[in-house]
Amino acid sequence: AGMSSARGDYVAPWWTYWLHNFPHINLRFQPVDNSFQPEEENYQQSLMFLGCVAAAGLGLNLLGLAVYLSCLCCCRKDEEEEESKKPGSCCVTWSAVAAALLTCVAVGVGFYGNSETNDGVYQLTYSFYNANHTLGGVDSLVSGTMGSMRSGLHQHLARLDEIFATRGDYVQTLKFMQQMADNVIKQLLGLPDWEGATMDLATVADQTASVEYYRWLTYLLLLIADLIICLLACLGLAKQSRWLLTTMMVFGVLTLVLSWASLGADLAVAVGTSDFCVSPDRYLLSQTKGIIGTDILHYYLYCNQTLSNPFQQPLTIFQRSLTTMQIQIQGLLQFAVPLFPTAERDLVGVQRLLNSSEASLHQLTALLDCRGLNKDYLDAMVGVCYDGVEGTLYLCLFSSLAACAFTVMLCAVPRAWRQMGCKERAYDDMDEEDPFNPRRVGSQNPNLTNVRSVCSYSSSLGSQSGREPSGRCLRRAPAALWNQTALFGGTPRYENVPLIGRGSPPPSYSPTMRATYLSMTEEQRRQTGNDFQA
Repeated sequence: AGMSSARGDYVAPWWTYWLHNFPHINLRFQPVDNSFQPEEENYQQSLMFLGCVAAAGLGLNLLGLAVYLSCLCCCRKDEEEEESKKPGSCCVTWSAVAAALLTCVAVGVGFYGNSETNDGVYQLTYSFYNANHTLGGVDSLVSGTMGSMRSGLHQHLARLDEIFATRGDYVQTLKFMQQMADNVIKQLLGLPDWEGATMDLATVADQTASVEYYRWLTYLLLLIADLIICLLACLGLAKQSRWLLTTMMVFGVLTLVLSWASLGADLAVAVGTSDFCVSPDRYLLSQTKGIIGTDILHYYLYCNQTLSNPFQQPLTIFQRSLTTMQIQIQGLLQFAVPLFPTAERDLVGVQRLLNSSEASLHQLTALLDCRGLNKDYLDAMVGVCYDGVEGTLYLCLFSSLAACAFTVMLCAVPRAWRQMGCKERAYDDMDEEDPFNPRRVGSQNPNLTNVRSVCSYSSSLGSQSGREPSGRCLRRAPAALWNQTALFGGTPRYENVPLIGRGSPPPSYSPTMRATYLSMTEEQRRQTGNDFQA
């Protein structure tokens, strides 16, 4: 951390040091140096070990759920404990509420972490593209200036040499200018070749942007899926839908596995990135050794006043050579053109070429200055080490909260399933004892099944007898019973007697009647059934 912390404009955040101090252990349970060395096998195994820890956590989680479900299935409640079903229902309700709240919090944290990580990676790729544009501009200016010096200037000087063939002093001036041009080309050749670096940066930026897009989209779908599964599970608990609870339980297990897998992956990425962020300069210096000079890399990484520009000498020689050539061209235009008018065109062409080369020199000096590339480097480090690692930590928190929420949900669903079964059995038991329940099947007297009490006044009987109609209680029996003419003495007009008055309400079920019926003996119950039939 010495090289990165020595510079005041970049200081690694505290969470990178915290993650950097995580135990680095390979798959053989041996400690490993926590320096960022992605090409080393032991370092790779230390990151894989973090994924294995998450896999072990998933195994323990699933084992705990299996033990819980086994105990819930094997242990049966006594009949005396069935009286206290409300506390169990409250437990399921509060478990569902806790799972829903945890899921909502986890999804909120996940959206924030996903956005922060995406912002950090976007800043990294933007810095790569910007640095690639700078290095590409340097390479373009160098190649353009060298091409103009080799081809354009050489052609003009060759034609002027033919024109000034009779004047030895002018020919010597032309030779001196050619030497200056060769000196400029030599200085440009001494500059680093950035073509390979630009190709590498462009490839890395494109690959990083593509991977980040799919990562962001995957997490977005996972967040939405978590929310939908939790909401549907709560709906299944509210509606007491067994098939919906079964489906959501299967998806809950899959989501639990994905949560632990994402936790392991995010933790490994966060620790590896933090190892790089704590000391990025050291890793970059080790990777560019032999490719780019150490003084050049130091100049761009630190960019302070104590470091001299490694390109200052070739740029100065370039500037002096151009100035000398321009002075020589000014002298030839002043003294040689009156004697050799045909040389004016080529002399003006050389002057324009030197002016364009000087403009390229100024642009090249600005691009090679450390402030531009150093800013891109710092932006990339801030994007990765601040937003990127912070967002990854929030994603780890999301995975942990989601695993807890779905564990609670998977514990609550079987209890709700069992309570639904207990309620159905209690309802079936009530059907067997209660003769007034409409679901009871009359085994002793089938003709009384689905019979409804209807009280009405018979207007036709009242009008024919001349007496005030009296309330009469009729039984609506099945169609087969109404078709029996013996029941009504062969008079079928009672089939469609209109309901006119409501002076005598139909008998209704009451707890007193049920208690009276349950207190009867079997002989009294049969007698009551015969009375109903009569």
